[in-house]
Amino acid sequence: MARPLSMDTLQQEFWKEQYLQELRLRFRWRQRFGAPVKAKQEQRRRAAREPLKLPALRSPAPVAQAQRLPQAPAGAAPGIPEGEMKPVAPEVRKLLYQGISQDGEGRRRYLRLRTARGPEEKYYTPVTTNFLYGWQMGKVNVYVPPSPKCRIESFFRKNGVFSLLDPRDVAL
Repeated sequence: MARPLSMDTLQQEFWKEQYLQELRLRFRWRQRFGAPVKAKQEQRRRAAREPLKLPALRSPAPVAQAQRLPQAPAGAAPGIPEGEMKPVAPEVRKLLYQGISQDGEGRRRYLRLRTARGPEEKYYTPVTTNFLYGWQMGKVNVYVPPSPKCRIESFFRKNGVFSLLDPRDVAL
């Protein structure tokens, strides 16, 4: 709400006193708390200018020769998994070199067979978080109702809007 412009001397003195009282209150606060606040601000400014110092990392203790695992050569042993994906069966790998993709053979057939297998059959462990859903669930039994609903051919009527009107309907 706007202040009325026509004030008498009593109202003018009231507003003058309120203004001076607020000014004194601010001055007292600044005298009491101004120096610590200013010092804290300066400390923050100085800290912002300094480069960030990270703690030094200690190197791990060397592992004794007896505790080290033997490194597998390039042709790793069959019991030790190498990488995160299981090796492809030789029969499936041979499909890459038989025929061309345009005819549905070769690379296309190989990829179709690889995608038909589930992630559990292709990977040792879940690679992404999406693999965690259903990992090692086994075969899932899907319930199919004995009489499924009939398929709707089209949303629209075949014979138009006025095809199924009742002869007693005389509103038209």
